[in-house]
Amino acid sequence: MARLKDYYKSEVAPALMKKFSYKSVMQIPKLDKIVINVGAGEAKENAKIIDSITTDLMAITGQKPAVCKAKKSVANFKLREGMNIGVKVTLRGSHMYEFLDRFFNVALPRVRDFRGINPNSFDGRGNYNLGIKEQLIFPEIEFDKIDKVRGMDICFVTTAQNDEEARELLTLMGAPFEK
Repeated sequence: MARLKDYYKSEVAPALMKKFSYKSVMQIPKLDKIVINVGAGEAKENAKIIDSITTDLMAITGQKPAVCKAKKSVANFKLREGMNIGVKVTLRGSHMYEFLDRFFNVALPRVRDFRGINPNSFDGRGNYNLGIKEQLIFPEIEFDKIDKVRGMDICFVTTAQNDEEARELLTLMGAPFEK
């Protein structure tokens, strides 16, 4: 949402500049992209599963997802190269800020027994990964229209150099980390 992007410019950037004492405004970390991934191993038996996941992700993000195909054949999983096994969306720009706003302020508070997100899920390079158990926390998804409850992985990619900078950035942008 444009409002969150303006907030970043007016509130977040000066706070980060002051806390980490950057010499240039170009050193201030920012959110680069958000990647949402839904793996569907059961899609090898039923191709309609990919269609329902695509519809759900399109409703949640407002963007058409890309279908992920298997890179290798694995006999133990009855998987052949080229089979559809997942769906992903990469959000940038205004779509990213709009999703971020809805995710932190609407979807996460709808999680049952929600106490905050894990502050230790950073990868060491300033990116944050989060897993969700069900897509029903998003208000765009109607309970009656889903065929199965599915989870998703959400990755927040930042330009931060380390985890401390990224944690502060996401906190200032409204991420509800556990205390």
